[in-house]
Amino acid sequence: MNESTVRASFFSFVGRAKILHMTWFAFFVTFLVWFSHAPLLLAIQESMGLSDQEIKTLLILNVALTIPARIVTGMLVDVYGPRKTYSAMLLITAGLCFFFASARSYETLALARFLLGFVGAGFVIGIRMISEWYPAKQLGLAEGIYKGMGNVGSAVAAISLPSIALLIGGDDGWRYATALTGVIALIYAVIYYVSVTDTPAGSTYFKPQKSGGLEVTSKRDFIFYLFMNIPMYGALAVLTWKVTGLGLLNEFAANIIYAILVAIYLFQASQIYKVNKEIFHKPVEEIFQYNFKQVAILSIAYAVTFGSELAVVSMLPLFFKSTFLMPIAMAGMFGACFAIMDVLSCPSGGAISDKFGRKTSLVILLAGAAIGFFVMSQINGEWPVALAVIVMMMCSFFLGSAAGCVFAVVPLIKRRLTGQIAGMVGAYGNIGAVLFLTIFSFVSPSVFFMVIAGGIAFAAVCALFLEEPKAMTEVLPDGTVQLIEVH
Repeated sequence: MNESTVRASFFSFVGRAKILHMTWFAFFVTFLVWFSHAPLLLAIQESMGLSDQEIKTLLILNVALTIPARIVTGMLVDVYGPRKTYSAMLLITAGLCFFFASARSYETLALARFLLGFVGAGFVIGIRMISEWYPAKQLGLAEGIYKGMGNVGSAVAAISLPSIALLIGGDDGWRYATALTGVIALIYAVIYYVSVTDTPAGSTYFKPQKSGGLEVTSKRDFIFYLFMNIPMYGALAVLTWKVTGLGLLNEFAANIIYAILVAIYLFQASQIYKVNKEIFHKPVEEIFQYNFKQVAILSIAYAVTFGSELAVVSMLPLFFKSTFLMPIAMAGMFGACFAIMDVLSCPSGGAISDKFGRKTSLVILLAGAAIGFFVMSQINGEWPVALAVIVMMMCSFFLGSAAGCVFAVVPLIKRRLTGQIAGMVGAYGNIGAVLFLTIFSFVSPSVFFMVIAGGIAFAAVCALFLEEPKAMTEVLPDGTVQLIEVH
């Protein structure tokens, strides 16, 4: 297939292109619902008489469940397939949205917002779906389009929902605006289920041999896997600490949560051992092995890319306002440009990865993002605003491209484990956001940008140890072995 045919196929609505477009829209809908509350917070606060602390808590609760949810969702998609899992996710999304919109007390509102964090895991499902339909040479671009277009859901929510709430009017305008996104999710759940298949006709959907944890193929990787799970619980502990600091949890309740997190980690470790205990008695054949180091490097890379993006988007408007003394509306517009770049940067990162190699592309893009944030740390009020915006946009391009490059590699590690690997890497994106937002609460913006630059530079060094993906070996249902090319 020549280059012009490949390009044209992405803009059609047949075959694999239809799957791509229907799947990125499913991701778009989940993000539309997940971030539907953010632009309506002022209306929610006024309608329900909430304090500033209670609003801050809602923001924290919105991301708390996403970390474990991405792990669980990754397991489910590998077992049940993306068609059923995404359709179920959209149905759950609609139900939780209606629950949030109908809340009449702060406690109910907070519970609904906490549960809606589960919706943020929908991203993982599409990674597996796209990998089933696109060949390796087009996979980076396809995954980049999926990620970039899906992320627009949060921007559309910010632009449209306040106007809809204002049009409806009254104290309950925000409820109807939010519920509308739930109606969209409900309808699209049915459309998605009847319109897609997990694989092209004649292809096999490879499933994990065991459930309960990610399969690894060596004793060293087993220890490494247990270690890489610790930051997930650490991030949840940090969120608990932040809520306690706001005075909404007492120390006794916080200590109970810390103890529960430790207990859950130990339980998960026991499940991981059950899944992988055979490696302690019999080595895995070399052709079936994969290196968990690949998963760890990609997790770190996504923590510093997507994690810093979430953190920076939340503080950029105030940064522009305070640095250049401009109106908040204009500052918000400039800040939004950082996230909007995802539409271009994620597909670009995937395409660069397809053309120039996974490892080289990731290292260069991460290095570019690190340099970009270092330059951003030097911005002050004496800079021309136009130059500051250009630097910010270039930084955002490298950052989003690096994130797109990460998910160009994820599906090429082990096909039947793609959902679980994507879940772990995706969870690290939220871990990074929690870490960077916590750091930001203690330092100035210039120091914050410098810390991000250092974190991304560390990830770039780690990426030097990434192995260029090789062919994957999987076992067909009839017991025969199939070699899947990834070049």
